Amino acid sequence: MQALILAGGEGTRLRPLTSRVPKPVVSLVDQPFISFMFEWLRRHGVDEIVLSCGFQAGAVQASLGDGRNYGVRLRYIEEPEPLGTGGALKYAEDLLEQRFFMLNGDVLTDIDLTAQLAQHERTGARATLALVSVQDPSAYGLVRRRVDLSITDFIEKPSPDLQLDTTLVNAGAYILERDVLADMPPAGSSFSIERQVFPRLVGNGLYGYEANGYWLDIGTPERYLQATFDILQGNVSTDVGEQLGASNMRLLGDARVAGRVVPPAVIGDGSEIGAGAVVGGRVVLGRNVRVGEGARIDSSVLLDGTVVGPRAVITGSIVGPNAAIGPRCHIEGGSMVGEGVALGADNTLASGVRIFPGVNIPDGAIRF
Repeated sequence: MQALILAGGEGTRLRPLTSRVPKPVVSLVDQPFISFMFEWLRRHGVDEIVLSCGFQAGAVQASLGDGRNYGVRLRYIEEPEPLGTGGALKYAEDLLEQRFFMLNGDVLTDIDLTAQLAQHERTGARATLALVSVQDPSAYGLVRRRVDLSITDFIEKPSPDLQLDTTLVNAGAYILERDVLADMPPAGSSFSIERQVFPRLVGNGLYGYEANGYWLDIGTPERYLQATFDILQGNVSTDVGEQLGASNMRLLGDARVAGRVVPPAVIGDGSEIGAGAVVGGRVVLGRNVRVGEGARIDSSVLLDGTVVGPRAVITGSIVGPNAAIGPRCHIEGGSMVGEGVALGADNTLASGVRIFPGVNIPDGAIRF
């Protein structure tokens, strides 16, 4: 089985994490984010993946290679400009088989694609959309179905006073027959499959599969952290989660630990945790991270090469690679520190503040 993943976005909402690194290969726990999609697809019989790239396409390909490290065959196609979800699909037409999965590249999920495919075949569908139920549907476009599971209409971000009879939203995982592409605008056109193709398929082979399981659109720092925590705690099915479950929720790699690691936590190779420091729970340290004496790291992600000074405190935040956090700094409340930032001693970052790559901040210059 084949899959097309749309991975051409710039990831602007995740900056500064994506200021220098393409979103598909931003590190999530211990591997490129999109590799979790490869793992999920492989579990459901997908062995070839076409990756539709745009922003920094060369860097994505250089990082992921031909896919052999992930157990799949990777092929790449680069959009000449942003073409929208439908335009990206049409542009990849020559690489696609008669039936294939199409997936938005922003999602962490473990929904059952095998069951979705079985329904697709049973109903004789031309297109089957995975749907998930959400508690607050006001922020999403909703999908209505008939008893026979065919889709009747789409409701775009309903107003709070609208009487709703569905909580199902589009999960960004589709099974398509290749003949769906025949009626699309020509390759090179920009258009949306959700707004301009699927509505025209209502009554003509469009079905919805109600999926159970974990589903999260990772597009913001808050959701990036939530995805990290859910992987660590086993709330979504992943290989690293299974490894954690088998090792008392701690993966220490080749690290030197003089302080204490509180599970769940993943500590990368070459990292050092100083005496009296406490790391965890719900913490990921990348490779070659150094945590100074008496420091405390909680519910946070520190990427490769970060150095944390003595008695610094980092909680609920993200620190990019090769950043230097000075002694006694406090970073909290969803703050983000970009790659190569040098934060002097006795600074306080809070309330979601973002420091972009390469910035140098003197001692005691920021107090939130």
